[in-house]
Amino acid sequence: MRHKRLFNHNDRYRKILSAVHMVYRLVNSTYNVSELSLRLTRLLCQFIQAHSSSVFILDQAKNRLKLIAIFNNEINILIDKKKELLKISSKEKDVLAGKSIFARHLIGLPLVADDILGAIFVQRKIHGPSFKERDCEMLSAMAEQAVTAIKNLQLYEEQQNIILESIKFIGQFVEKQGNVLSSHTPVYFKIVKSLAEKLSMSQQGINCLQYASLLHDAGAVDVPYEILSKSSRLTPNEFKIIRTHPKKSVELIKPVAFLKPVLPIILYHHEKYDGTGYPSGLKKEQIPLGARIMAVVDAFEAMIEGRPYKRSLSIRETIQELKRNSGTQFDPRVVEAFCDLAKQKKFRKYLSSIHH
Repeated sequence: MRHKRLFNHNDRYRKILSAVHMVYRLVNSTYNVSELSLRLTRLLCQFIQAHSSSVFILDQAKNRLKLIAIFNNEINILIDKKKELLKISSKEKDVLAGKSIFARHLIGLPLVADDILGAIFVQRKIHGPSFKERDCEMLSAMAEQAVTAIKNLQLYEEQQNIILESIKFIGQFVEKQGNVLSSHTPVYFKIVKSLAEKLSMSQQGINCLQYASLLHDAGAVDVPYEILSKSSRLTPNEFKIIRTHPKKSVELIKPVAFLKPVLPIILYHHEKYDGTGYPSGLKKEQIPLGARIMAVVDAFEAMIEGRPYKRSLSIRETIQELKRNSGTQFDPRVVEAFCDLAKQKKFRKYLSSIHH
């Protein structure tokens, strides 16, 4: 009997150790809080054999609920809309305030570091087996690992935002200098994102495109003011200087580790599909898809807005120009996706909002 108890005792802690190890592996392969929360819910259901699990994350700065990740053994759900976040139950509010719940079919634990970061819940069906003390122990061990990860990721995201804001400030400073590299319209990234989704780009790829959209002209801070502010055509020598700005943007952004996947998009967004672009004369699929997308949107925006030395075109004329240069300047697949989207009301609205 004593031997059996010892075996059960060892088996129990072996399971806890295994769960903690799985959380550790999860933490080391996840780079943002929302993704960590979603993946953690699946892990909780697996180890605690729960019918559903949820992770609640508080916004530390605003002291309110930021997101809820849920897994019901079928689908993962991420709730981050303010209206939806207000619908939580009194029990959930209690746990977010620091209380613990240990009921027959529900366990709720606050996620506590220096402050309360959020809460974690596991639930079983009413007619299913009750939770035991060992389930609570396992959840506590997993929550402890999760707290450290969430805290670190939140700090990492804060640092990312500070760096991005600094680089965006440089970009905005450059935009105010003149006409050669004009600022993007507010719908620029909406157009880029719509194209990326149409071409089945991954979420990570779309995130990289968002950063690239903000930062691709940051290197122009090193371009002389008289060139940036010039309203007439550039001389060949001035154009040569302007062509250095993608490399200068990359040099500026390179020290920021999390922006490494963004660098090829920034470096190659002036390449042309037929290999006649700059800085490296890449062609076709050698050019990153994100850069090929941005090339089309940049050209569309430039033609619609016009330049001091070039009249602005209508949407219809601009689309004709994109088609005419498909296969030479632009990727035909990106142009085709753009033309397909241009038939849709929402996308057409984006295009129409670019002022002449």
